[in-house]
Amino acid sequence: MADNKLPTGVLRKISYLLSHNKIGEILVVQGSISPHELRHALKRQKNTAAPLGEVFLEMGFINRKQLYGLLFKQRILRTLATGILCLSSLCIFLKSSNAAGLDDQIVLASINDSDPQFADIEIYPSLFGANEKRSGNLKAFTKWLGMFDRFEEEMKDIKARRIIKAMKIELSEYLSDSIYEMAKDVDAMMNKKEYIIDQKNWGQSDYWSTPVEFMKYGGDCEDFAIAKYVALRAMGVPESRMRVAIVQDLKKKMPHAILIVYTEKGPYVLDNQSKIMHSASAVGHYKPIYSINRQAWWLHTTPEDASNTIVASAQ
Repeated sequence: MADNKLPTGVLRKISYLLSHNKIGEILVVQGSISPHELRHALKRQKNTAAPLGEVFLEMGFINRKQLYGLLFKQRILRTLATGILCLSSLCIFLKSSNAAGLDDQIVLASINDSDPQFADIEIYPSLFGANEKRSGNLKAFTKWLGMFDRFEEEMKDIKARRIIKAMKIELSEYLSDSIYEMAKDVDAMMNKKEYIIDQKNWGQSDYWSTPVEFMKYGGDCEDFAIAKYVALRAMGVPESRMRVAIVQDLKKKMPHAILIVYTEKGPYVLDNQSKIMHSASAVGHYKPIYSINRQAWWLHTTPEDASNTIVASAQ
């Protein structure tokens, strides 16, 4: 997870502040407010349509003098963006890309460990009535691991970072203290992308796209699920509360991929085949085969299911 402390070095500090140049982000970076308080403020702004600075004043986070100072800092940072950093950005970019992990590059909001809604899950409810067995060995899932390797490599490219930055700007509008609300907004946002089969996009029957590739070209079911996973991770949702699930669609009689998000209201299904997300308990036409996140994978079985065919779709 990204550290809220400012980096050392003048140019790196400028670069860091330029990537966190909104009022709310500056307050979090300075330690004036917590990510949890920022979510509350953004939620109030969404309901009242008031400028975020005025919301911070109403909530007592800052005074008017501090607000004017923050607005001035924003203008200064944007001016610097066209000056000093134009000459040094390539060097800074290469250093930060090699030093930072993927989470440091994509996370928009830190996890609030004191909020039970954002706590890790240890005991999961039954998914679609199936039993599940956990394993921490992900070596067999080469498509999943390879996608994240390519994604991390992509983040060394300026064009890819611009795509992620644009995505994060849109996601910042949906920050909330409710995982359920954020999942609902992310589901609707990503479902607007075009469904394109892998054969047309990549000349392959099954290709797992990175979020950058998906935002550029659209994709098929697992690409929607992956993009939603990464988007919610960027918004501070713990990985333990998300899984990409490979299921058998009993209506269409074919495999399908969805995202399961374990919200404060229980597990919900984020599905590109549905305009809205549904509680997992209300979905009866999917039979889970396996589910996965970056921490582990789960084999799902039912009493009548031998289910020995799961790894083929992962390799």
